[in-house]
Amino acid sequence: MNNLTKMKIFKPANEVFEAFVDPSKIGNFWFSSSSERWEQGKTITVRYDEYNAQLDIEVLAIEVNKKIVFRWGANGEGHIVSIALNEIDHSTTTIEVSEDGFNENDAELIPKLLDNKEGWVFMLTCLKGYLEFGVNRLRGGLVKD
Repeated sequence: MNNLTKMKIFKPANEVFEAFVDPSKIGNFWFSSSSERWEQGKTITVRYDEYNAQLDIEVLAIEVNKKIVFRWGANGEGHIVSIALNEIDHSTTTIEVSEDGFNENDAELIPKLLDNKEGWVFMLTCLKGYLEFGVNRLRGGLVKD
């Protein structure tokens, strides 16, 4: 069971890719901070200051300017997230986020899928605002109680 979210970003794939893997950029649209540059085989610590939360992600695969695959969740048993970049031309990239690992027998599956989709749509919207318009204060706007 997976959740798929797509968005078009009017920037080249290398700029979109760098926004994710460069710790000096990721805080402008997604996590508050990232411990280091995302590279295959690394475990990266990311923080959400808004929720006073920290977690580790395991970078499983990197294809420069094309794909980022990581696992997040407890004890390596979490979900696998694939971020695919498809550069349409030198100024437009389609980004596709797929998260796999949902238990289809979970009684809370639908609320979890909806919450997950909301999170990815929000992150991609913040990414678009950051890369296309230089807006870097949207990330903290989604507050979960």
